[in-house]
This record gives sequence, structure tokens and C-alpha cells, in this order.
Amino acid sequence: MWKSAVRIAAGNLKFSRRSSILNNSVCHFPAQTSAAEGTLVPSLDHIHRCFSSSKSTKSSITKTKKAEGKKSKPKGGDPGAGGAEDGEFGAAGGDDLEAGRAQRLADDEKIPSLDVGPNGRPLFTPKDTTLSQLSHKDINSYFKFDEAALKAVLPEGLASGIVDEFNESWRPALLVRKSFLALRDNFRRIVDPPMWPSDSKGVKLKKQIVLDGPVKCGKSIALAMLVHWARDEGWLVLYAPKGRDWTHGGYFYKNPHTGFWDTPLQAENILKDFAKFNESRLRELRCKIHDPIVLGEGAGVGYLKGTDTLPIPEDSTLYDLVQMGIKSTHAAVNVVVRLRKELSLVKDVPVLIAIDQYNSWFTFSEFDEPVKPRSCRPIHARELTTVNAFRSMMHEDMMVGAFSHSTAVGKLRKDLPDVPVDARLDFPRYSLEEAEAVCYYYLRQRLVRREVFSEENWKKIYYLANGNGAEMRWLVPFMR
Repeated sequence: MWKSAVRIAAGNLKFSRRSSILNNSVCHFPAQTSAAEGTLVPSLDHIHRCFSSSKSTKSSITKTKKAEGKKSKPKGGDPGAGGAEDGEFGAAGGDDLEAGRAQRLADDEKIPSLDVGPNGRPLFTPKDTTLSQLSHKDINSYFKFDEAALKAVLPEGLASGIVDEFNESWRPALLVRKSFLALRDNFRRIVDPPMWPSDSKGVKLKKQIVLDGPVKCGKSIALAMLVHWARDEGWLVLYAPKGRDWTHGGYFYKNPHTGFWDTPLQAENILKDFAKFNESRLRELRCKIHDPIVLGEGAGVGYLKGTDTLPIPEDSTLYDLVQMGIKSTHAAVNVVVRLRKELSLVKDVPVLIAIDQYNSWFTFSEFDEPVKPRSCRPIHARELTTVNAFRSMMHEDMMVGAFSHSTAVGKLRKDLPDVPVDARLDFPRYSLEEAEAVCYYYLRQRLVRREVFSEENWKKIYYLANGNGAEMRWLVPFMR
């Protein structure tokens, strides 16, 4: 009896030591599907190779590498097999793995027959297609971007979901979703209703929309694509990809005239981002309000002595107004407030306000107001001058706000203040048809071996991730 107990204890000790090693390791192992349980588990032979005994001799390591090298060679030398060979996911070093995958993807580009999605449909949209030309026949296909051009159109920064997708798939392409086309067509019909077919008359158009939905369902990506489309169409777009930054960091002062809190550094960054892409358009638009700009407290320098206002010349453009706020830290906050009023008066071009992480404006900011010597009161985002100027949707301007659950704001009530009751739009996660197209795309990008790819396996990935795009991308390489 006691011998059996000792053996069990020793076995448990070995298991706990191995578990400790695996948990503390930074290595990522490929997974294999257990036939009995249907779960994803690390490949034991790969674990054995990575955590070999310290007594292994140099010759044994060399033999192992030679054996793996022979095993990873593709039969027949066909570079267009379309899936990842063993050497691509084996025990080779990270640099060798990436180099091998890059070479195979480069070879795959020469074989157009690989660009096939579910049911033989094209995996990518036609080469010269623009975001404006996308139609329902392009749904569940991938739209290829020119990465340099994309960064030029969105100089404020790319959404983290876009960056992660590009980095993991090794291609600047995004899925064309039905939900994005509906969002785009909503604003297209508002600006240009005669060009739309008559059967859309029964569709209720919304000038103000709040994109809501579960985490990693593509809200930020859809918003960025909408901004890209609007700018391609010549619209004037104020895009804030990180609305949370408006409520965090930098200096903050209480304005004695308004009772709100001024954040001059954030105001300066808002104006700089707005001018990056819109400079040429801003130079064409004249200011409609010529009241002087009231100066406030500068970032770390206090009030400006000798003057309290800055005049707005009669022939000033919106670009001159923006530059005034960029050059003068004392004027930055009130220039942002004035800019919001000026945008409502622009009639020459469509104007769109797009705010990501919009839910950060309905909770507390990072700032505190001292109340007693040993206590402070948290300052709500609505008390910040810049947020207060842009948060409301109770107007006739076109505005889109996207919730971001990665900011840990928490669940907000359904009826938000200063937001129309019907403004919320639930953005869905991947449907089964979208998930199929996504998995075929990852197969094309060699994130999974072709020999293990099957309908049963990609459906397992879909149901395991519950349609979460980021989790599906992470789980696909574990398909066995």
C-alpha cells in the first residue's frame, strides 16, 4: 500500500514540475486534437524536443535537427501546395519559421488558383475595386489595402484590431462584412438619396449611430473603414481612434468662466490629428463665427499676461483657426470648442464625426479634484471641456461612436444621456458564413496546414471562439 502511495506521489511531483515549466515558458506549442475528448492539447513530441534533458549531447541534438530537416521537406518540391508543411509549424526556430512562411507566401502569389474561398467563390475582391464600389456580391470576400495608402488616409492611427489582423495574417486585407456595407450605405443615402434605388425608401436612416456589441466583434474596424470610405468620397471627417485619450493624461485646469475642466494638451493633439489629412479641405472653408477666442490656462505655464482673447480675422479659414489652437496652448481648448460649432455650419461638403472608444466619455476620467486635504472627487468625462463639446448626439450632424470593451469601462445603461434612444446599433460577431470565409483566408495565408483543414475542424474553431475574431485567429494554427 505505502509503495503505491510513494509511486503516486512521485508521479504527481513530476507532473507538477512539468506544469510549472510549461506555465513559466514563453514558448507557444502547436496543438493536436484528442480523439477521445476533442480538446486542443500541446503536442507532446514538440514539448519533449523543447524541454529536453540537460544531459543531451551535442551529437544527439544534431541528429534530431537532421531528422526534423528531412521530415520538413515537401514531397515533390511543389511550392504551391496551398497549405503549411510540417517544417512551417515544427520545432524550428522562430526566425526560420517566419522565413519559411514568408517564402511560401511569396511563391503562392504566383498561383492565382489558390485565391479561392468557400464554394469556389473568389477569396479577394477584384483588384481595382474601391470601398465605394463594394456591393453585396463582395460580402465575405477580403478587400486588399495598400498599407502605405491606408496609413496616409488614417494618419490619426490604425485601430488595434486592424494592426493585429495585418501582423498575424501577413497581408493588409480585411473582410467585407454585410454589417459594414449597411453602415456605409446608411450615410451614403443621407448625403446622396437620389442615387439610391427606390426600394430603400422604407429604410430608416440614422444620422447618429452608436456601434455596440460584444468584445472583438469588429466595431473599431468597421468605424475605420467607414472613415476611409468617407474621406475617399471627399468628406470632412474628424476621426478620434482613441477617444479614451481625451480623458487621460496631461494637465487639467478648472475654467472659472465655464465651470468645466480644460485639458490643453489633449486639445492640441485633437487639432493636430484633425489637420493631418484635412489640411487642403480646411484651407477652402471660411470661418462662419468671428467672435474672439477666449484664452485659458496654458499647459504648465498658467495664464497669458496682457491679453485675454485672440481675434479671428474676417477672411480666416478653418485651417487658420486650427493652427491658432496648435500654436497657442492658451487657445487650444476654446479653439476645439469653436471648431465643433464651425463643423455644424459647414454646408459645402458632408461632415462626419467618428469617435472610437466612445463609451469612455460616459464614465469617470483619470483626473481628480481635491475636496479636502486628504480626499479627492473623481472628475466625470462630461465635465471636461473638449468631451462636453463633442459628446452629445442631440443635433442634426452625422456622428458615429463606437464602444470599446477593451478599455474596461464597464456596462453602461441603455438610455445614455445626450444620445438618441434609437442610436444604438448592435454589431454582431462573425456569422457561420463569415467564419468560413475567414478560415479559408487563414488557410490561404498559411496559418493552418491544408491536410488538417476541414469543415468539421473550422466549425470547431468557430464554436469554441463563439465568433470572436481575435480568438479564431489565435486558435486556427492549433487545428489538428
